[in-house]
Amino acid sequence: MTEPHGSGAATGAGDRSRPRAVLPALCLTQITGWGILYYAFPVLNPSITADTGWGTGTTTVAFSAALVVSALAGIHVGRILDRRGPRIAMTIGSVLGTLSLLLVAAAPNPAVFLAGWLLAGTAMAATFYQPAFAALTRWWAPDHIRALTIVTLAGGLASTVFAPLTAALAAHLSWRATYVVLAGILAVLTVPTHALALKAPWPPAPPSPPHVTGGSGAVARSRAFWMLAAAFTLSSFAMYAVVIGLVPLLLERGYTTTQAAWALGLGGAGQTLGRTLYAALSRRFGVTTRTVTLIGLGGLTTAALATAAGPYPLLATVSVIAGVVRGNLTLLQATSVTDRWGTTHYGRLSALLGAPAHAAAALAPFAGALLAGPLGGHSSVFALLAVLSAAAAVTALGARTLPQSGHARNPPTMVP
Repeated sequence: MTEPHGSGAATGAGDRSRPRAVLPALCLTQITGWGILYYAFPVLNPSITADTGWGTGTTTVAFSAALVVSALAGIHVGRILDRRGPRIAMTIGSVLGTLSLLLVAAAPNPAVFLAGWLLAGTAMAATFYQPAFAALTRWWAPDHIRALTIVTLAGGLASTVFAPLTAALAAHLSWRATYVVLAGILAVLTVPTHALALKAPWPPAPPSPPHVTGGSGAVARSRAFWMLAAAFTLSSFAMYAVVIGLVPLLLERGYTTTQAAWALGLGGAGQTLGRTLYAALSRRFGVTTRTVTLIGLGGLTTAALATAAGPYPLLATVSVIAGVVRGNLTLLQATSVTDRWGTTHYGRLSALLGAPAHAAAALAPFAGALLAGPLGGHSSVFALLAVLSAAAAVTALGARTLPQSGHARNPPTMVP
């Protein structure tokens, strides 16, 4: 059976007017949203626990709960995106994000702190990658991979910009005052940007490709869809557990904290590099080949980290390669619906596909830490994660769909 190639599956007419302000606007708001709603927390969490006396487990559970809520709320947000476009959802999400941080900053007890993060999870669902991807997939088709790549590259700068800024603020202010300042920055940079830059007419959804019948409900119930969801869930769990577990793995092997931090940072650089390579992969390889290969490569890098105790340059190199794979997997998931089922119901289908994967990613750090004790260390945890990745790659073989006419033979060209 032939599989569709690249970004070709039913992305709709290629001559639609593209609102020029959308791409730079989403780059700005993705940097800001991720930087403040996501990356500020690990910087401030030690100050939060020291000031309040709440345990690290209590505060971290609240933050992880926000990620789970984001995954679940994203399903409803996806339906709104398909029908009405991103402007309303992303603007309201920015307002909710601001309010959530103010609630977190004012929290007198863990219950209110948790409530603030649950509200933040709803804001994440409406402002993070999913709605940005939906906007660019509809407005930029069929050249959406280039736009998605640019936005994810910008999003990758979120920690670079806001982790140091958060630390600088926390050096002079309490964690509560820091969150108030960050809430103000979030409001100023994202609310008007989403309200003004995303007001272009929302293009009508293109027709579904010939092999897609029965609408989004039929696709969501199909074997290929659920196999793909299972593959991404297993892969995301393994991938995020590896990211969080890399530092303790290297510390167990006698490396210094600085060496472990550098290995993790180099993996982040590899992730940025990987995102620049995805367009070339999408031109040359079919969607199932890409999916199986990238997930499988992720498993191989995890297995290498599990078995190779050194030397340090080798481990650092493997970390970079693992980052390259992660960067590609971000864009693979962003384009997986379009490549198989077109853009007609992109918002809803991408949210349904991503919900279990995002939930798994939120739970992975806890699971990895819990397993390290019974399994005798992080090397054994990484070996188990490599097995999960291998299972994910095999599962992805079941996500093969019928090709859309013409795209298997004529992959789309990409604007350089």
